[in-house]
This record gives sequence, structure tokens and C-alpha cells, in this order.
Amino acid sequence: MTTLGTTPPPRTAPAAALSWPEARAAAAAAAGPLAVRDIPLRRAHGRALARPLTARAPLPAFDTAAMDGYAVAGPGPWTVAGRVLAGQEPPVARLADGRALEVATGARVPAGTGAVLPYEDALRTGASVAGAVRPGRHVRRRGEECPAGAEVLPPGAVLTPAALGLAASLGYDRVAVHRRPRVALLVTGDELVRRGTPPPGRVRDAVGPLLPGVVASAGGAAQPVTYLPDGRPPLAAALTRAAAGADAVAVCGASSRGPADHLRPALADLGAEVLVDGVACRPGHPQLLARLPGGGPPVVGLPGNPYAAFAACLTLLVPLLERLAGRTPPPPWRARLAPAPDAARAARRARARHPRDTRLVPVALDGTRAVPVGHDRPGLLWGAAAADAVAVLPPGGAPESAADVDVEVELLRLPR
Repeated sequence: MTTLGTTPPPRTAPAAALSWPEARAAAAAAAGPLAVRDIPLRRAHGRALARPLTARAPLPAFDTAAMDGYAVAGPGPWTVAGRVLAGQEPPVARLADGRALEVATGARVPAGTGAVLPYEDALRTGASVAGAVRPGRHVRRRGEECPAGAEVLPPGAVLTPAALGLAASLGYDRVAVHRRPRVALLVTGDELVRRGTPPPGRVRDAVGPLLPGVVASAGGAAQPVTYLPDGRPPLAAALTRAAAGADAVAVCGASSRGPADHLRPALADLGAEVLVDGVACRPGHPQLLARLPGGGPPVVGLPGNPYAAFAACLTLLVPLLERLAGRTPPPPWRARLAPAPDAARAARRARARHPRDTRLVPVALDGTRAVPVGHDRPGLLWGAAAADAVAVLPPGGAPESAADVDVEVELLRLPR
């Protein structure tokens, strides 16, 4: 209790709070990849490969023309002996010196082809064609782009649209992937309004609409959001129900230590093991990670303020789900942190480090620079919505006057 006339002590991170890098590492280590499934390519978008993707055949599978024109053998001029289009067999097995075949891009060229003479470089007179060519020009040789047996994507690679096209070109109809983690989403708070403009004393729920997209971007499958009143018994009951059908649980709005924050007591009632109890970052300090007993799913506790909840998603929820989904995290992404374009004071504040905590600052990308966009208070998603990424400013306590010098920082890609 603080008495009149005294100054309350400064608020500091509890001793149990992990550093931001430690917390992310703990989240990634809290679970392993889910079971492997063999599924059709049409259902594999966004999944992570469980086994390497190797070339079942060389690419190209045969010597092929890279340009429309004439396949030629030996020195010119050449006598045109026929035509071959993509998908057709050449009219001759071997092209003799002094002979040419009119070819389309992608057409198979016969043995003996030395080059392809493009139409725009060719001079044709009747059955004769002439022009300057370089040996091997515009011919794609069998296997030159990808030999048979080559590993083209490692386990853990995410199957993007380009990766799915690559798999198809290598002869795959099905791929081995990890199962998507099923994620239960619990949002608590008597003050929340889910539609329209809230009346005085109430707030519009922003985290419920945020979470499904975050889950999907990390490779998970979000279950419908469950809204709960404040209270320890309803939260404990919801966690028990979620444990029966989810691989992970995200709880928003009960992770702090106030009178309406019941996540820690509810987890204690259930016998959960707390792995992370607070993270030294701003915003999002009062977040946690626990594991329900008996092989139950991990539980991520998110603060109730929207940007703080989003920061906690990037810190704990995303690494956890990527691990469950079998994804290999991308390599660190770095850029120079540039001054913000607004007033000097705001620019310095956006770039200033905190003495103890990692700061997560929304930034827009401008070439090779990351520019703070501002609007990064815990209760507002404006900055995150306008940003391309979040800059990670490690603790250091640099004075504002020193924050004008460009520094290189790690960037986190934002869910899209």
C-alpha cells in the first residue's frame, strides 16, 4: 500500500520475466512438429514439408528450344528439313550438319542440335535459312536446370504457390506434410462489445478478429473464437474443453495480475506447468506460456490491450505454431532503422531503447531502411496495421540524443 505523501516505487519486470529472445526460444521448444500426412497438392498450400522435395526426373527432361526459331546443326546456311512444336516428337532422331528444324519454344530438339537461331536473327529464303549463332545458344540441355535426384526444398519449407508449381513440375501429385495445428481461441472480458460502437465504459473487441489471421499465417487452423466472461471457473472450464480438441490454446485478456486476470489461477487449478511467466518486452510484458498436464496442449496468455496482444502473438504464439506446423523459421531479416518523418521528438522516441526491455516498433520499409510509423501504444493497432514489419530494439538505454544515428535492427515479418 502507498501512503499519502510518498512516491510509489518504479514498476519493474518481475524477476521471473524472460528476455524477449529467451521467450521466443522457449515457445519454439515447447512442442514438436505434428504428425505427417500425405496429401494432394491442391490441399498443401501453406503446409510445411515433412520430407525433402527431390527431383524425380531431370529438368528439362529433354533437350529443348528456349526460343522460337530454327534448331540448327553445324555451320550455316542450313536447309530447313521440317518443323517441331511443343509436345511433338522431332521428325528426325538426329539433326545432320547443314540441316535445320523450325521449332517452337519448349519443343524437343533432336540430337546433333548445336543452337537455336531465333526468328528475329534469321534470314530465310525458300528452304534455306541463314544467320549468326553461338554454339549452345538458346538450347536448354536435359537436366541443366535440375538433375534427377537433386534436393530442391528441405524439410520444413513452406509450400508457397511457387513451391506447389515446382512440385508439380517435378512429377509430384501428393506431398508429405505436417498436420496443421488446431488452435482454440479464448477471449475474456466483461467489458467487450463485439458489434458497433461501444457505449461508455465498454470497449470494442479487436483481438478476436485479429487472432484467426495470425494463426493462419503461422500455419495453424483457428477454431471459432470463444468469448468468456471474467471469472476463474468459466476460464478453467473453457481450458478443459479446449484441451480435448486443440493442439494449442490462445487466451486473451486474463494474463496480467489484476483483479480480473484469472489465467494464472485457472492454470494452477488445472495443474499446468508455467514455462514463461512474463516477458521483458514493450508492449506485451504480461504474457505467459504454459503446458496443460497429461500431454495437454500449450497455452499462450495474451494481454488484453490490442497491440500488446499482437506483440505477444509475435513473441510466443507464432514461434509455437510454426514449430507445431513443422516450419523452419526464416533467417533473420535486418535493416537500418531510419528517422521517422514526423516531429523530432516523436522520431527519437520511436527509436529510443528501453533500459531493460526489448521494444517492438512498427515500421514501414523504404528501400533498405525501416521507418517507424508511430501509433505504437499498447491499446491501438493503428501502427501495426500501417506497418510492413516490426523492428526489434534490444534493451540498452541509449539516450534520445544518440538515437538519431542509423542502427541495424532485426525485423519481424507481419502476418498477412
